[in-house]
Amino acid sequence: MLFRQIWDKKLAQYAYLIGCQATGEAIIIDPERDIDRYVEIANQEGLKIVASADTHIHADYLTGLREFAESGVHAYASDEGDADWKYDWLIDSSYSYTLLTHGDSFNVGNIKFTTIHSPGHTPEHISFLVTDLGGGADQPMGILTGDFVFVGDLGRPDLLESAAGIEGAADESARALYQSVQTFLQLDDFLQVWPAHGAGSSCGKALGAIPQSTVGYERAFNGAIGSAIRGEAEFISAILDGQPEPPMYFARMKRDNRSGPRILGNLPEPRSLTDQDLANLSGNTDVVVLDARLDRSAYMASHLPDSLYAPFNKSFNTTAGSIVEEDVPIYLIIEEEHVAEAVRDLIRIGLDTIEGFATPDGLKSYASTGAEMAAIREISFEQVDEVIETQSDVVVLDVRNQAEHQAAHISNSINIAHTRLHVRQDEIPPGTKLIHCAGGGRAAIASSLLARLGHDVIFVSGSFASWAAHSDHVVVKAQLIDS
Repeated sequence: MLFRQIWDKKLAQYAYLIGCQATGEAIIIDPERDIDRYVEIANQEGLKIVASADTHIHADYLTGLREFAESGVHAYASDEGDADWKYDWLIDSSYSYTLLTHGDSFNVGNIKFTTIHSPGHTPEHISFLVTDLGGGADQPMGILTGDFVFVGDLGRPDLLESAAGIEGAADESARALYQSVQTFLQLDDFLQVWPAHGAGSSCGKALGAIPQSTVGYERAFNGAIGSAIRGEAEFISAILDGQPEPPMYFARMKRDNRSGPRILGNLPEPRSLTDQDLANLSGNTDVVVLDARLDRSAYMASHLPDSLYAPFNKSFNTTAGSIVEEDVPIYLIIEEEHVAEAVRDLIRIGLDTIEGFATPDGLKSYASTGAEMAAIREISFEQVDEVIETQSDVVVLDVRNQAEHQAAHISNSINIAHTRLHVRQDEIPPGTKLIHCAGGGRAAIASSLLARLGHDVIFVSGSFASWAAHSDHVVVKAQLIDS
């Protein structure tokens, strides 16, 4: 048996290529949408991908299951859950597919996959026990847990309510997850655990950075599982507490993965922009210009009017998905060597209309012609006290997560996580917005969004924790971490 764990560091996502070397056949589990890279890996190993499977309807990226099905690969998907959690694009389609329920099994070459219904994160969620029959085994060696069991955590059960808007679903999902954990605890300790996410994912709150584990280790040291062992009431309280606010685009991923992602085919190839192109884009709110420079102070000092700040770092997908609406033409300010990677990042969350790009040097050259540029006022935390005390109309907007805000916050500040700011913009009162986070990164993104929406904003850069230790305006104090 050949086993490859394929890592997407930005979405903190694991896909799995599992192949039978005797027959040359392989399956890909939980693929992302740009499937060419999986095909390339399989080809390098002398394998042909003949099957693809999803553990559940994903919230954080568009599945590659349909893309594979379109190319003739057999699709495996869950038939658990109620009518709202069926794969509408697959059922009664002309694709080659099999719908799975608890206990169903199938083979890829000499490898057996057995389905376990593991609801909680989503109602239809399934996991797969993997048995290497070709290697002589008569028991599974591991379990592909999807977003059910992570290293050190469990998949969050609140997304149906917090992201998909299904009121009251969090408690019910937590109870389902509790029962799924009881099933997991009956598995042999030696089974390897292969999750769909690692540290950095928004699908849990305490995911470990280790790529895999075992049932026995998680039984002993996974805090969420430990609370389930101690009882249902404690588990429900613990698993729902402190979950980070989900990005805006999660609801769209749920919708599209259920109804069917658009067939991608070839990747977009954005063109290089001219000065005239930049002039046409300046101040145009019918399009989105994503400024991906890492230097946020450079963006604050000079940027194309109404462009949005989305630094090209490990959070680029999440940032773009939180501030860009679907089907809007997208243009990038980015180094040319990063364009191809940025395109993949965007199409993985369904932002396909990537039309063009200009480099930071190109933008600087355009500005040097005397073209109109925009700026956002930037201050340090050391200047915050003075602004609050002297500017009567100032509204302090804290764009950290709720748990961070509860630990320590500025008196009378409003807390809306930067990933939810777009959908909660109606909650923002009039006045000049003094925008801060823990270290400046999230506040820079939020400042660009609110400026585009017409607000007067002041961006606060620097360490909130260092300033909070001596400011009279901080009303709650606890241990603080810069981020």
